[in-house]
Amino acid sequence: MTAISVIKYKQTAGRDAVSAAFLSAIMKEEVKLMAEKINAGTILIKDSTLLPEGLQLESDPYLKGWRLVKSPGSAAIDRKLSEAGWTFFYMANEVDARAFGSESEKTTQRAVKKVIAKIKADTFNCVEISRVAAKGFLGLPYVSVAAHPRHIQESMFLFHERLAEWDRAGLAAV
Repeated sequence: MTAISVIKYKQTAGRDAVSAAFLSAIMKEEVKLMAEKINAGTILIKDSTLLPEGLQLESDPYLKGWRLVKSPGSAAIDRKLSEAGWTFFYMANEVDARAFGSESEKTTQRAVKKVIAKIKADTFNCVEISRVAAKGFLGLPYVSVAAHPRHIQESMFLFHERLAEWDRAGLAAV
């Protein structure tokens, strides 16, 4: 290797190191932004969910038909609903989904959308995120999201309103 080629190599290597450091900083910033929006404990609530009078949930639109609850957290929501005589059901089965792409909010939203589709959003009106992780497979980045179905309703019996509707429909058919 000549002296000139060594200098060129050092300049190129230095530039690549700076580029790698810059890209790493950008990716860390994107992960930070993703973490600020969706993380373990985040509650998503359907737009059409009935709530007791006086219960205020600070929320922002997140996906079409769904809102991201900013405050209060799930324990406080559960306590306030209980005080009002309502129930905040927690389903033990965890549902997960993945979306390939960089560690950005857009990729996380795609994964959350898949989770909601798996949960059958027509049945449950809330979702509690239990895990968000940025991973890679064969060099391809992806985001994995896991969540538990939740449901807010006035009755202490899950889907009590639907059972009453089904009973009325059955009696009308007879």
